[in-house]
Amino acid sequence: MANKRKNEDTRPSWDEYFMRIAEVVATRANCSRRKVAAVVVSDRRIISTGYNGTPRGVRNCFEGGCPRCSGKAPSGASLEECICVHAEQNAICQAAYYGIRLAGATIYVTISPCLTCAKLIVNAGIREVVYGGDYAFSAQTKKLLREAGVACRRYAPPVSKE
Repeated sequence: MANKRKNEDTRPSWDEYFMRIAEVVATRANCSRRKVAAVVVSDRRIISTGYNGTPRGVRNCFEGGCPRCSGKAPSGASLEECICVHAEQNAICQAAYYGIRLAGATIYVTISPCLTCAKLIVNAGIREVVYGGDYAFSAQTKKLLREAGVACRRYAPPVSKE
């Protein structure tokens, strides 16, 4: 019995590995309302990451850079005031900034993508979305991804064996 346990593969699955990395990337988010991250992977290799927050060169949310985040608007309200960029958008932009091809890649996101991010995912050529919790995952967003041939699945963390 001891030999079997010794030879058992105790490493995290690829999904767990990339989602745990996404959780760490989310700690860099500068949005004061929500910490979200995306990790883009091709051939089991990270090719881009992104987290939510203000655009490059703009004061961070926690420094007053985003009028909505600085205000007291309730969740879902005054979105037209928000200047924050979503994690998926930042991951796609980072790849473009550095000339990295995303066609055929998988994106791991700590929460489900919104409609705008789904459109960018489709046009970037990303073929699969693996997401953690639900955000604004509307029927329209799901339909768009399905129609474009983008596989989409919710990540289920492993159940502890202890």
